[in-house]
Amino acid sequence: MTPDQIAALFTRPDGSFLCARWGRPVAPVIFGLSDESLAVFREATRAVFAHAGQPLTDTDPEMGTNLMSFFVRNWDELAGVPDLDALTGVPGLPARLAQAKADQYRLFRFDPDGGIRACLTFVNMGGALADAHPGILAETLAVRSALTFAVDVTPTPELAQLIRAAYAPMLPVAATDPAYALRLAARLGAG
Repeated sequence: MTPDQIAALFTRPDGSFLCARWGRPVAPVIFGLSDESLAVFREATRAVFAHAGQPLTDTDPEMGTNLMSFFVRNWDELAGVPDLDALTGVPGLPARLAQAKADQYRLFRFDPDGGIRACLTFVNMGGALADAHPGILAETLAVRSALTFAVDVTPTPELAQLIRAAYAPMLPVAATDPAYALRLAARLGAG
């Protein structure tokens, strides 16, 4: 991947750049899946973060869980999530997602050093994703929660290398300068 290709992955529509990784162990929890599907999603999460070299844990000491995934058949089901507005900081989220005809939504929270503190993912399995292969969807969602991608990415070997490079201990947990893509590209070339 070239520096320009890497920069495009983390550049938002407003032109701002943010590449952040988890700065603390990841404590995942998944709501709304059957036991059979749950195992697939747990294993995909384990695999993606193991490849990145990022530890998983059962409990975050401050938050309990910090990687929360909610699966629903329609956005109205989110009304049953206690204190959803406080959890997300986005009032009326179910109505907004329904109006936008979104099939998923991801929200990050950050620590003072810029590292990812929490990630909330909401997935509507009643629409376009109804026929998605569980293994492919699980890997895709895990990859998209590993870094603050500004665009929807699809898992590839190149993307896996990029994630691993971004988790190199000598790199900062977060960067807002697009020139950071040069450092990531150099890590890809070295590894």
